[in-house]
Amino acid sequence: MLGKFTYSNPTKLYFGKEALDGLNEELPKYGKNVLLIYGGGSIKANGIYDKVIEILKANGKNIYEDSGVMPNPTYDKLQEGIQRARDAKADLLLAVGGGSVCDYAKAVSVSVNCTEDAWDKYFVRFDDVSCKIVPVGSVLTMVGTGSEMNGGSVITNTKQKLKIGHVFDENVFPKFSILNPEYTYTLPKYQMVAGIFDIMSHILEQYFSGNDDNTSDYIMEGLLHSLIHSSKIAVQNPTDYEARSNIMWIATWALNTLVSKGKTTDWMVHMLGQAVGAHTNATHGMTLSAVSIPYYKFIMPYGLDKFVRYAVNVWGVHPQNKTKEEIANEGLQNMQNWMSEMGLALNLTQLNVTEDMIDAITKSTVIMDGGYKILDEKDIKNVLKASL
Repeated sequence: MLGKFTYSNPTKLYFGKEALDGLNEELPKYGKNVLLIYGGGSIKANGIYDKVIEILKANGKNIYEDSGVMPNPTYDKLQEGIQRARDAKADLLLAVGGGSVCDYAKAVSVSVNCTEDAWDKYFVRFDDVSCKIVPVGSVLTMVGTGSEMNGGSVITNTKQKLKIGHVFDENVFPKFSILNPEYTYTLPKYQMVAGIFDIMSHILEQYFSGNDDNTSDYIMEGLLHSLIHSSKIAVQNPTDYEARSNIMWIATWALNTLVSKGKTTDWMVHMLGQAVGAHTNATHGMTLSAVSIPYYKFIMPYGLDKFVRYAVNVWGVHPQNKTKEEIANEGLQNMQNWMSEMGLALNLTQLNVTEDMIDAITKSTVIMDGGYKILDEKDIKNVLKASL
C-alpha cells in the first residue's frame, strides 16, 4: 500500500430497527430551530414523518419545513432552501429521505451564511467553505449515495445543463445519521436497483485505480461479494431484512472515504452519468449502469491486470487456459449478466438519449484523472456512442 493519507470520519451512526431512538440522544445537542428537509411526501405516506415530528416536539424544537426536494436537486431549489434556513434561523438541518435530500441539505448548510453565489463558489470554483456551517443530521430512507456519512453534495444547474458534485471536508459531514433498513422497504424496485448499482459504481470507481498491493482493494472485493449476494435476495424479496440491512451497510462503507485511502480513484463513470442526468433527469443509478460496461471495456487495456483480478476474485472466472483479455472480458460479461438480472439500464437508449444529444452530453462531462486512462473529448464521445 503506497499512498499517504489522513483519515477521519466524524459522523455518528445509529443502525437497526430502533435507530430512530437515536434522535433523542442527538437533538439536545443543538438549538431550538430545526429545519426538516424532505422530498415529495412519501415519508408522510409511510409514517416516518409523523414519527420524526413526534420526537422533535418531545425535544421542544421549533419545527420548520423545506419539502419538495427532487431526486436531482436543482440550483433553483437550493436557493429556495437557503432562504428557508435563513428565515428559520436554523440551528440544525434534519434531512429525512434518500441521498439527494442529504446532498441538498449539505449544500444548504454551507450556503446559509455565505455571502457569495453558492453555485459559483462551490460548484464552479470548488472553493473551501469559509463561513459558519449549519450542522446536518439525516434519517435515511433510500440507500445508494453514501451521503449519510460523507461530505458529497451533487447539484444540478438546469439552465447550464450541468450536474456537478462537490466533496466537502469532514466539517460538512452529517453530525449523525439514522439508518433503519425497514425504512427502505417501500421504495419501488426501479429505485432500489438503481441505488444498488450506485453502490457498486462507488466501489468500482475506487477499485479500478492503482497497481500496488492495497488493503483497500481486498475490502472492496468483500463489499462487492456481499452486495451481489444480497441484491439477488432483495430483488426477489424486498422485505428481507437481512439482505436490505447488508445493502444499507455496504452503501455507507462504499463511500464514507475509508476504501479510497491509498487510492488515486477514477470517477469518470459518475462524470459521464451525471452529464447524462443533466440532459435527461434520468435516475442517477441508471445513468451509471447505462455507461459502465462500455466505459470499462474502453479502459480495460490500460488496467488489464486489475480487470483480471476483478474477474477472478469477484465474478469467479476460472483463468485456466485463457488469455488475460479473455479473463477480463468474461468478468465484464458476468457483471453485465448480473445487471440484466437486476433490471438495470444497459444502454442510454433506454433513458431516452438519442445520437443527436451526444455532442451536448460530451460538453457537459467533467474530465477527471486518477484512473488508468485520462479521457479526452473524443474518448468521451466514443464511450457515449458505444453506450447507446
